[in-house]
Amino acid sequence: MQVHALAVFCGSKKGNDPLFEKQAVDLGHLLADRNITLIYGGGSVGLMGITSNAVLEKGGKVIGIIPSILKDREVHHEGITELIVVDNMHTRKKMLYEKCDAAIILPGGFGTMDEFFEMLTWNQLSIHDKKIFILNTNGFYDYLLALTGKMQQEGFLYDRPGDRLLVIHSPEELVAHLG
Repeated sequence: MQVHALAVFCGSKKGNDPLFEKQAVDLGHLLADRNITLIYGGGSVGLMGITSNAVLEKGGKVIGIIPSILKDREVHHEGITELIVVDNMHTRKKMLYEKCDAAIILPGGFGTMDEFFEMLTWNQLSIHDKKIFILNTNGFYDYLLALTGKMQQEGFLYDRPGDRLLVIHSPEELVAHLG
């Protein structure tokens, strides 16, 4: 599968580990170098802003989708290729999923988890079959991955988590899967 547009779900804060920021920059540069459009939440702050700025500084294309309620809170990015303002979070998420060929999850908080789990659930329900990657920077998602293993072990999943998710530890590992 050829990836032309990658949805990136990540924090509107940058977190405490400097590697979060470094890998966000590396990912942004990688996308721009490969002419892959970044599809993301439209903010200019946190890992969202860092990733989008990295794509832009290399001349790449960035499409942000932000609900009007978050436009000021997440300080919408005014310098991206295209900013789409929508009415609500549901519309934002649906449009993010529709515009991408695959998605990657970077460190983040509750909003990142919400986007991740909805995309994963839609994948499980065959609403889409897009690849989902987790960038497990310095083990950030180790506990989440252990929990998904426990869900499978206890009989709550229809298939193995690895059938739906691909865990990587650096943006460079993504290259082999971009088509």
